[in-house]
Parts: sequence; structure tokens; C-alpha cells
Amino acid sequence: MGYIYAEAESAVKKYQTRNPYELLDAIGAKVRHCYEYEPDGLKGFSTILNRVMFAVINGHLDEHDQRIVAGHEAAHLIIHKNEIMMSPAQVLKDFNLYDNSGRLEHQANSFLADFLVSDEDVLDAISYDEQDYFSTARQLYIPPPLLAFKLHSMMKRDYKVRNPVDLQSGFLGGNDMW
Repeated sequence: MGYIYAEAESAVKKYQTRNPYELLDAIGAKVRHCYEYEPDGLKGFSTILNRVMFAVINGHLDEHDQRIVAGHEAAHLIIHKNEIMMSPAQVLKDFNLYDNSGRLEHQANSFLADFLVSDEDVLDAISYDEQDYFSTARQLYIPPPLLAFKLHSMMKRDYKVRNPVDLQSGFLGGNDMW
């Protein structure tokens, strides 16, 4: 079992939720919606100021996209808390927080995929013979790139699933969320 998966499952069990906003509340993070960025600009960021955790979400995004960004920022606050506390400038210097090559972004997306969707839900969704990859993502209420992270996680844990696309950590950074 991978470290990121274990952290996500631990959060689900500890806080009894798969809702990103409930998770942010449970860990004591303050959620702020920012309207300074265009909808196709910065989607969100997380920081810790004076020992207070903040998740800032672009308020111009639709509700579904805000939920995904909230989960991504919660992931940073849980699995990257030490990095944020030790060097918030280092974290925030990466203004394009969704750089495809960024280790922190990859980990946050992996956490988010495992937090939002259970393995059982994925297996149920892909059990339909006529279901394609994009229909599966729609059924699970997640963007297709996030389904790729979930399938990758399951493959690493020896599930016999197939991932038809490459992982793209940058899916939150583009003009279209998915």
C-alpha cells in the first residue's frame, strides 16, 4: 500500500467523509474564495499563516470545480504541511501550482483521487461492459484526469484495472478543468 493511498484512507476513516469541504473543516483549515483570479487563472492555493491553515479557492469556478480544488488543497495541507510550514515561500513560488512535473502536485492529485473515490466505487463503475473511460469518470463525478490517478493507484496496489491515459498533474492548471 502506498504512502499517499494510506494517508487518504486514514483521512477518510478518521474524519468519516469523502467531502473535501468537510475534510478542510475537520483539519481546522479556513476556506476562502478569491475573486481576484480569472476562471482560467489560478484555481487555488493553500498556505499556513500564523499557524492557521488556509485553502484559497478561485470563486469564479463552478461549484463542481471548486470542490475538486478544495480537495486538492486539503491534500497539500495534510501531506505537505511540513513543507508549507518550513518554507511557504518555496511552495508559493510555484505560482503555476499545477506544473505537470511537480512532485507535490502529483502527490496532491494522487491523494485527492484516493480520497474522493473508493476502490469499490471504481470497480462497480467499471464493471459495466459498455462503460467507457469518460463515462466512468462522469459516473464517479470526477474529471477524467483524476480517474487516471485513481486507476494508477489501484494498479500499484495490484488491482487488475487498466488505465487508458497518462497521468497529467497539470489538469487543474489549464483553461478547461476537464
